[in-house]
Amino acid sequence: MRITDLARCEARPGRVMEWTLHPSTIDAATALADDLRPLSHLQQSHLRTARTVRDNGLTMPTWIGTRFSLPGPADPAVLEATLLDWTLRHETLRSGFRRRTEGVRRFTIGAGSVALHRHEAGVFDRAEELVTYLQNRFDAATNALEWPNYIYAAVLREDGTDVYLAFDHSNVDAYSLFRIPAEVHELYDTRRGGGEPRAVEVGSYLDFCELECAHAEQVDEIHSAVARWREFIAGCDDRLPRFPLDLGLEPEEPMPAQRLMTEMLVGEEHAAGFERYCRPFGGTLAGILAASALIARDLGGHDVYRTVVPFHTRAASQWQDSLGWYVGVVPIEIPAADAPDFRSALAMARSELHANRRLARTPLARILHLLGSDFRPTSPDLHSLMSFVDARAVPGAERWTEQNACATVRVSHGDQACVWITRLHEGLHLACRHPDTTVAAQSLRAYADALRDTVVRVAEDGGDLVPGRKHAVVDALAPLPA
Repeated sequence: MRITDLARCEARPGRVMEWTLHPSTIDAATALADDLRPLSHLQQSHLRTARTVRDNGLTMPTWIGTRFSLPGPADPAVLEATLLDWTLRHETLRSGFRRRTEGVRRFTIGAGSVALHRHEAGVFDRAEELVTYLQNRFDAATNALEWPNYIYAAVLREDGTDVYLAFDHSNVDAYSLFRIPAEVHELYDTRRGGGEPRAVEVGSYLDFCELECAHAEQVDEIHSAVARWREFIAGCDDRLPRFPLDLGLEPEEPMPAQRLMTEMLVGEEHAAGFERYCRPFGGTLAGILAASALIARDLGGHDVYRTVVPFHTRAASQWQDSLGWYVGVVPIEIPAADAPDFRSALAMARSELHANRRLARTPLARILHLLGSDFRPTSPDLHSLMSFVDARAVPGAERWTEQNACATVRVSHGDQACVWITRLHEGLHLACRHPDTTVAAQSLRAYADALRDTVVRVAEDGGDLVPGRKHAVVDALAPLPA
């Protein structure tokens, strides 16, 4: 499932319907006692950032979602029943947050009190108008500081129906989004055939949050995870890492608008060849990090490449089918100046991943609290990141192209560059959210081209034949055409 935005997800005009939680459900939630299960550290950090951004007078929607197609003209009543079935399966969608004197507390509404409200938004004849409407509607309905903070929509036509789901990030991660099309298709087919969906036991993200917080509380200032992050941040000049190429930002500038780069990096043949070469060193992720380290050295002049890599935290089988934000991050530090070729950098990447992957279990927010560092949440992203997901084993992945499925991200404002690389059956897909400056566009274009070149050369010739290529810097950073 490629990562893209609404403008590039091949939106098709039609009759638009949307679903939100029914007013009776929202009213029922106001009378609930607090749910004593805590927010995850990611959720707490996310809400602090949203509140700070709002208090600074900025509007920065950061929702994520998915889009996929159902065959034929959908029956709105059947689709509504399907969406309710799916909502009830995942407890996190019945849980919200509210401010108390002592801080933010969770509440969770019972499944029997949940209903959906359907609204017909009208017929849209042009794709551009549809995209504008959906984006504005999703922006309004996914506010991190309000509940509910998600919305469903469908665009109905005679030849098919496109389903859109958008969520504040506190509800979902990328793996959650990847699972949604297959789940909804299965439920919809059952409902359309007149059946009742089978009961499925799905682990609750709220239970995971409780366990994660209990573990995090046992991590203290002398814990090895804190020591590693302290050392890593010191190497980044006492801040979290930024993208290693110039983004064209000046100190004290207002928060810049962002843009999205999204494209297939290489096809299946080259992706498979690259994977085969990198497998003894940990696989494609190690290869991407090794290539990025050499690019940071040769295009950015960095002797040491530092980045943050997210990993899922669904370690137990009970969380595999669960909707939630199951993500931890680890620091990666590769001394690229000591790598004479790609294979050497690959061995360094393997060593870093092996040494640091366990750190994903401890939330970064807990680490920063123990370090006493003042990382003010003024941007949607605390740091640059390099994400890799092999999505081929996700249920239904082989049908994503047929279903026009994609993951959608809202691009608004931010001063970081975040890269997501996804292994699909079709190859390697790259997406990057970055500041909307000419310099950043040039840098990310240079990065993507150099990464593609490395993957292709490794797949075709082997890593020993891929040294750093300083001669490519001038061409790679040449001004973009007007």
